[in-house]
Amino acid sequence: MTEVVQFSLDPRCPWCWQTSRWVRRLAALDVVDVRWGSFCLELQNFAKPVDAFDPARSISAPVLRTMLAVREADGHEAAGAFYAAIGTRYFDHEEPLDGTTIRRSLADAGLDEDWLDRAVADPGTWSAVLTEHLALRGEQRSFGVPTIRLDAGHGPAIFGPVISNPPASDDEAVELWQHVSWLVRYENFAELKRDRTIDPDLAYHRTVVAQRAASAREAAASPEPST
Repeated sequence: MTEVVQFSLDPRCPWCWQTSRWVRRLAALDVVDVRWGSFCLELQNFAKPVDAFDPARSISAPVLRTMLAVREADGHEAAGAFYAAIGTRYFDHEEPLDGTTIRRSLADAGLDEDWLDRAVADPGTWSAVLTEHLALRGEQRSFGVPTIRLDAGHGPAIFGPVISNPPASDDEAVELWQHVSWLVRYENFAELKRDRTIDPDLAYHRTVVAQRAASAREAAASPEPST
């Protein structure tokens, strides 16, 4: 029986992206039916009250607002297609999450490029993002992405699973889902965690690792300031 789930995402998170690829495989196998939701990591890490957050200065907000506008008009399949397109451009092709990439991603998904302009011009799209974010953070006490919620977004939720790469086979993908969904429904379970042992196979991640290594080398080579 296909299980309807809500997958809440932030477009900038590579771990969320990798988990979404696994969830898409499950959808293709009719294991799950996905409802795509929003969660803004910039807002989560914002130190001031949420009313002081300016979505016009956010990198993720235009993507999330566009996704929710598409979802409202054309449904979850269209919203998922947009996320798949922009994730591919951002994580595989390393394109910035700017207006050009959003419009190209809309076109990749077979959607009107003007969705971006309509979404950011409509205050209701940010209200929708904010409502979903706060509901997940308060009701389910989620603190990041990916967050998966069962029962079409009305049941128990869990942060994760955080996976480095999608499972190698359909059988492995389904088996992982069986374990994860059982834990989500087991109310006595709270947390499992360990260090990441495998890097995600993403051009974006390799670039970030290389940039951090270069910065570390530069810092190590810089002379100590004289006192």
